[in-house]
Amino acid sequence: MHRRTKFSFFSSPSLILLLVVVIFVIKMAESVPSTADSSKSVQIVYTEKPQDEEPEAYHIRTLTSVLGSEDAAKEALIYSYKTAASGFSAKLSPEQVEQISKLPGVLQVVPSKTVQLHTGPGIGRLH
Repeated sequence: MHRRTKFSFFSSPSLILLLVVVIFVIKMAESVPSTADSSKSVQIVYTEKPQDEEPEAYHIRTLTSVLGSEDAAKEALIYSYKTAASGFSAKLSPEQVEQISKLPGVLQVVPSKTVQLHTGPGIGRLH
């Protein structure tokens, strides 16, 4: 006589495979940058030194005039330069770069770059 076993969907290999696929899709979706930020890049905005205002407040005010709100400006602001130069770095779209570069007090807007220092034989070694 052949004995039948009860089929359980929760122990089925197909359910385990389905769960693995769902988890994979969720993780992939989390790693894709949002389309709103995909056109934005980090820019360094050099400004005149503010006279009667704290540098960071001036930088946020400058960003606010382009981004529309102080919250958006604070979110876009990466760093405020106050010592050797006056300016800030922020994530901006090409359109925002164009707008901010036309503002009074803005001297120059340049893309931020990360550079790799190279040393080796004949070049001189850094210790």
